[in-house]
Amino acid sequence: MYRRFFKRVIDFVAALCGLIILSPLLLVVTLWLHFANKGAGAFFLQERPGKDAKIFKVIKFKTMTDERDADGHLLPDAQRLTKVGKFIRSTSIDELPQLVNVLKGDMALIGPRPLLVQYLPLYSPEQARRHEVRPGITGWAQCHGRNAISWREKFALDVWYVNHLSFRLDLKIAFLTVWKVIKRDGVAKEGMSTTVPFNGHN
Repeated sequence: MYRRFFKRVIDFVAALCGLIILSPLLLVVTLWLHFANKGAGAFFLQERPGKDAKIFKVIKFKTMTDERDADGHLLPDAQRLTKVGKFIRSTSIDELPQLVNVLKGDMALIGPRPLLVQYLPLYSPEQARRHEVRPGITGWAQCHGRNAISWREKFALDVWYVNHLSFRLDLKIAFLTVWKVIKRDGVAKEGMSTTVPFNGHN
């Protein structure tokens, strides 16, 4: 009953209340990033697979500029990540606009993170089970290393969550996420601004 009905009701109410309460912060961050990103905008929209691999556009705060080299290619992530963006990312504030995705029903507050569309054909049948539920702003894998663990470990944790989804587990993940954010733990692997791309093997 929780998986099929109450989880969605809780997500909708919590996302609506969160957007109302956090609206002053969201406005300030939007203006802050508008200037820090040198005209690249404050929001980042990208297609991601959701429940049953249905594609939707995820909304995040943009933490990098669109600066390019002499040949017109985007500079490496580490060079485009601003000081403001690094702070926004380390505190997970960049994830807050996804409350809109939760409100729309594209996402849940808690579930496997929505990843890139190009990863879809790379998953094993077991790994693809992560799409049996709505993706989340935070999840079981984020509580166990976030970007500091391997893709195989993440997917194993995602599938474990799908198999054990319950109100009690979601509540535990919510508390663990708050603790992780406070500690700023597992945001990225040492020496990297973002996690390495998934190639089907790592």
